[in-house]
Amino acid sequence: MSYKTKLKIGEFSRLMQVTVKTLRHYEQKGLLKPDQVDEWTGYRYYSINQMQRLQTIRDLQRLGFSLDEIKDLFEDNSHIPSIRQLTVKIKETEVQLKKLVDRRNRLLDWRNARKEMKTMEKFSIQSLPEIIVASHREVIPDFAAIGPMCVEKIAPEMHRLGCKCPPPGYCFTIEHNKEYTPTDIDIEYCEQVEEMGEDSSIIKFKRLPVVPKALCMKHIGPYEHFYESFVEAFRYIEEHGYKVVGQHRTCYVDGVWNQEDPEKWLSIIQIPIE
Repeated sequence: MSYKTKLKIGEFSRLMQVTVKTLRHYEQKGLLKPDQVDEWTGYRYYSINQMQRLQTIRDLQRLGFSLDEIKDLFEDNSHIPSIRQLTVKIKETEVQLKKLVDRRNRLLDWRNARKEMKTMEKFSIQSLPEIIVASHREVIPDFAAIGPMCVEKIAPEMHRLGCKCPPPGYCFTIEHNKEYTPTDIDIEYCEQVEEMGEDSSIIKFKRLPVVPKALCMKHIGPYEHFYESFVEAFRYIEEHGYKVVGQHRTCYVDGVWNQEDPEKWLSIIQIPIE
C-alpha cells in the first residue's frame, strides 16, 4: 500500500503560491474542498491530486471563466470547456478588448492634450469649437471657493444626471460681475458634455457657438493673481492690432483637485478677438 502525501493548508498554500484566504474562499464555493479535515484539530489537509485541480481552476480563471462557471464544469465531470463555451468567451473577450482599446485611445487623447497645454507657448491664437456644456451659476465668496464648488456640488450632480464628458475634458468659468469685487463673485462654471441633458436645479445645459478666434494665454499660479495675466493679455491684444469681441473664459487644467501647491496651478485664459 503506497503512502498518500498529505499537505497542511499552509504548506499547500506556499507550494501553489495561493493565499490561505483564497483557498478558504474556494472551499466555501465548493470548488476545492480539503481532502481531509482533522475532526480534533480542525487542520485541513490537501492531496497531490488537488494540486492539479487548483492549477486547472487558475488556468480557467486566466481565460476569463468565473468561479461559478468553473464549478459548473467540475460538476459536469468536465474540466475542459466545450467549443460553445469557448466561443462565448472569445466573443466576451472581443467586447472587453474593444472597450479597453477605446479607453486607451481616450487616455492617450487626454494625455496628449495635457502635454500640449503644458508645452504651448505662453500666447497662442486658436479657434474654440461649438460645444455643449453643463452649466452652473452661483455667487461665491471668493475665487478659492471654485474648487470646493466643483468637487462638492457640481461633480455629484453631473454624476447623478449621467453626464458624459468627452476626453480630454474641458471646463471653464465665466464671470458675470459688471465690476471687480473681492467677494460675492457671480461666476458661471461650464463643463463640456457629449449631449444635452435635462436641466436640474443645479445644472443647466446649453450649446455654445464657435469662437472663430481667441487669444489663449497660460496662467500659472493662484486665481487671485489672474489680474497679472490679464495685464499681459490685453497688452498683447493691443500691440498685435486685435480687438476683444466677447466674454473671456478661464479654463482650468491643474488646480486644487490634483495639485496642492497653488503656485503650480495651470489655467488657460481664453479671450475672443478679431
